Amino acid sequence: MRNLNLANLNKIIHERARLLILTHLASNDKENVSFNELKEKLELTSGNLSIQLKRLNEAKYVTISKTFKDNKPFTTVSVTAMGSKALNDYVEEMEGIINSLKK
Repeated sequence: MRNLNLANLNKIIHERARLLILTHLASNDKENVSFNELKEKLELTSGNLSIQLKRLNEAKYVTISKTFKDNKPFTTVSVTAMGSKALNDYVEEMEGIINSLKK
């Protein structure tokens, strides 16, 4: 059996809410996804989503754009190239772990 080195997993992405956010953004047809869509689709609270987006933004995995729509704040989020690569690397690492357990 392959030596499982879970310490190499990307700790930013490994957290459930952040993994959901990145996966949703990366698999979405739209370049930008609204804060409210993320909140509803992923069933996260506004506070939790804000905190997780801040962490992903600090890691440069997402960009956050704040504008106004109908005189109300409107926030959109998009995954960056760095975020897409980090997610793909994370998925490959998880697949390796899963495959090693099957042997």
